[in-house]
Amino acid sequence: ITGQKPIKKSKQGRFQIIDVCGMMDPITKYTHQFASADNIPSRMREAFRLAEEEKPGAVHLELPEDIAAEQTDALPIPRSLHRRPLAEHVAIEAAVQKLHNARNPILVIGAGANRKMTAKVLKQLIDKTGIPFITTQLGKGVVDERHPRFLGNAALSSGDFVHRAVEAADLIVNIGHDVIEKPPFFMVRGGTEVIHINFRSAEVDAVYFPQVEVIGDIANAVWQISEALTETSHWDFTRLMAIREANEAQIAEGADDDRFPVYPQRLVADIRRVLPSEGIVALDNGIYKIWFARNYKAHKPNTVLLDNALATMGAGLPSAMAAHLVHPDRPVISVCGDGGFMMNSQELETAVRLGMHITVVILR
Repeated sequence: ITGQKPIKKSKQGRFQIIDVCGMMDPITKYTHQFASADNIPSRMREAFRLAEEEKPGAVHLELPEDIAAEQTDALPIPRSLHRRPLAEHVAIEAAVQKLHNARNPILVIGAGANRKMTAKVLKQLIDKTGIPFITTQLGKGVVDERHPRFLGNAALSSGDFVHRAVEAADLIVNIGHDVIEKPPFFMVRGGTEVIHINFRSAEVDAVYFPQVEVIGDIANAVWQISEALTETSHWDFTRLMAIREANEAQIAEGADDDRFPVYPQRLVADIRRVLPSEGIVALDNGIYKIWFARNYKAHKPNTVLLDNALATMGAGLPSAMAAHLVHPDRPVISVCGDGGFMMNSQELETAVRLGMHITVVILR
């Protein structure tokens, strides 16, 4: 919510007036300038609806001075009962058939799967079928990464163990794919087929053109597929599990390294050791973010806060402060580079003034 000078009468013309709504339009789902106090309830209700609707995102409302001073009898509009559409049965059947025909499928869990019910049904599917899974950076923690079928995180662009796992699979089930993330794999013509499960249809381009799209509520779609899968005994994950073992061994190599300056793997391992499962680590941006995405095992959803979209520097400390406001009973650690920390270091005053108990680790 931003302010604005009076719009109905102005003694200063256009002095100090800029088009804030025009600035916000490309970066928000919805932007609106209030022109009457009577319209505030309806526009507020619409703003919240759009902000929460898949995929969730920021909205912007502008409140000019004279509108803010108006009197109104308008009342807030209550929330309506709303359910997401469910995936169509033909798409579910097509996905199930692909899975029945596969020999070593793999799950790729992305940002859109980071929803409470989706996390629950995904774990049920993995436990039932034994299908291995990898996560994108924004999919970390959707399923506990201590799970024996977790193969790793797609932190690097290519050449890591998880990429070998994807190459070894003969079917990719891509759940909650979001194009804002660095792609966890690239499709090629005649290569491994992909099932796209999401709230929205795939944004097709030269490296992503799934053969089956299951569109609708992700949790329900995963549940329907899990219920329909009857024969998976022919699945063979020998190669994928060998890759998992190699990845686990490589991650463990530096966990107790005593060299100084501190080895990145040691830092990640130490923070994982001291934080409980519900503890939150908020990352700024730098190469250390890759180490955390790759080596830090998230036990629960939304316990690793990072930016895999624009990779904005300076976000680590504010993210930690926001996490503390939402979860004041949980320990929160912010990990920042010296440059990223200096971009918002003044916010330490805010944290102290508000009595926030957060820990800030600064790397240089």
